[in-house]
Amino acid sequence: MPDLSHYQTQSGWTASRRAQAQAEARARFERDWQAAQAAETQRLQQLASYQREYQQWVDAQLADVRRHNAGISAITEGVRRQDPDAVIEYFSAALYASTAWPEGFPRQVAAAYDPAARQLVLDWELPAYRIVPEIKAVRYMSGVDQDKETPRPVGQRRALYREVLAQCMLLVLHELFGADELGALESVALNGFVDGHDPTTGRPGHIFLATVMASRSSFRDLHLAQVDASSCLADALRGQLSVRPDQLTPVRPSRRPQEVGNRVVAHGSDEEPDLFAMDPIAFENLVADLFRAMGMQAVTTQRSNDGGVDVDALDPTPIRGGKIVVQVKRYRNTVPPTAVRDLYGTVQDAGANKGVLVTTSGFGPGSHTFANGKPLELISGPELVDLLHRHGLRGRLGEGGRQVPAQATPSRPDTRLPDDYNILGMSWTGSVALDVCALVCRGNRVLSDDHFVFFNNPQTPDGSVRALPATAPDKAAICVSFDGLPDEADRFVLVAAIDPEVNPDADLSGFTDAGIRLLDPELAELGQLEVSDGRLRETALVLGSFRRRSNGDWDFVLGGKGYTGGLEELVQDFGIEVE
Repeated sequence: MPDLSHYQTQSGWTASRRAQAQAEARARFERDWQAAQAAETQRLQQLASYQREYQQWVDAQLADVRRHNAGISAITEGVRRQDPDAVIEYFSAALYASTAWPEGFPRQVAAAYDPAARQLVLDWELPAYRIVPEIKAVRYMSGVDQDKETPRPVGQRRALYREVLAQCMLLVLHELFGADELGALESVALNGFVDGHDPTTGRPGHIFLATVMASRSSFRDLHLAQVDASSCLADALRGQLSVRPDQLTPVRPSRRPQEVGNRVVAHGSDEEPDLFAMDPIAFENLVADLFRAMGMQAVTTQRSNDGGVDVDALDPTPIRGGKIVVQVKRYRNTVPPTAVRDLYGTVQDAGANKGVLVTTSGFGPGSHTFANGKPLELISGPELVDLLHRHGLRGRLGEGGRQVPAQATPSRPDTRLPDDYNILGMSWTGSVALDVCALVCRGNRVLSDDHFVFFNNPQTPDGSVRALPATAPDKAAICVSFDGLPDEADRFVLVAAIDPEVNPDADLSGFTDAGIRLLDPELAELGQLEVSDGRLRETALVLGSFRRRSNGDWDFVLGGKGYTGGLEELVQDFGIEVE
């Protein structure tokens, strides 16, 4: 506060002048004192406000800590009572919290607990064969300025992979028994699997490469630092290890979680939170948790004035790291390409190194076409769930994730356009008249004759594919809803053939400069796809096909196979019988 003594003055030679100077000094003091008093009052009010805000934050933090501690106490008490749910959650957390399990290895578990036998039964994912590098060494040759790679012998690579699998099995057992401070485990039945295709049936699924049932007493007697992992697993613990794991030769698991009798807890089960039903703010926080679990710094943004950014992330990795802007879309239908374009604009405006769009649904070909070659990454719903599970987080996509539109009644064709559709506009130079057709296939076989869209069958029974009048500069157009295609369909093929009524003697040598425009429902161009030119004597041509990826998205693969027997020969190649 101002001090009156600092305002005293000796100015003036006369008494009246001195009195005037003192009055002026007094006025300055009182004016400054009033201003300082007002500033001090405002400061105290602001301080009180900060203290209230801080106390509210402290109370919220303490409440979270108490809830967290209460949850831990409840789980601990549940493990002590040998409650199956608590035991499974506790030991699953122990595996995910393990610092010994390599960071790049998969983390996927399905588990059940048998309280009568005090046995934990679990399926645990093991690394695939590619974890062992094909290259044994790389030597730089200065004379030619090249790296010379020395391949690893196949036998050595196979032996190393078996050793890795055996060590993984022993490590999981070590982590489980080491975490059992409450004596809940008398034994563990462990089955190690990889994701792949069964060599006998060709169908995807879990292939078990190792299995063991180990008791606490037998495992406690091992000196793991001195053992040969394969021999220890097979002989000391009487487990099984695949003879040729590189060729996915399976073993028969001794006991599976499904055989225990109580509910199995697994990633993607109904016990995990449904991402579709999750509160939007909670969903954004979950995505931020995922980025933090992946070793990045991440915070959610304020919901107002966020500039289209839901999560700000920073990857501290040198060279490839940097600022990342994340947008979160909790959608059930396909994310429109406009959202991907908006994200790219946000990346440029924010000066970020990368943009990531995370969704519970998926992306169409237009989105992938636009994102190709740009600092953008698109994470679909299945990929998100897989990332969550690999980093110890939880989430599922409803009852299965993929929403299939209701099919139209075949006897009364639906004239409405499907939801979330794209238009494929076909153009070419030359005067040759063509019929552009589409086939909905599984592999190289059309699903049925009704899934061949051409001039006599303008749409599929469910209306997901139909022919449309073309809009210039296109000469033909096909409408397709990729999300609406049947579940069994994994390929959508576009073909073109000479119209024999218009050009009976023509071939495809006049079919040049061809291309496919990918359009949204407003006819805005999302991207262009190149198509091979026609050749002499050919009268039908496979332009290309969209193929479903494992995550549900579709990629375009250029065609080029031609036929001299016209459309009839082409469709016969796809399993359609022509009478």
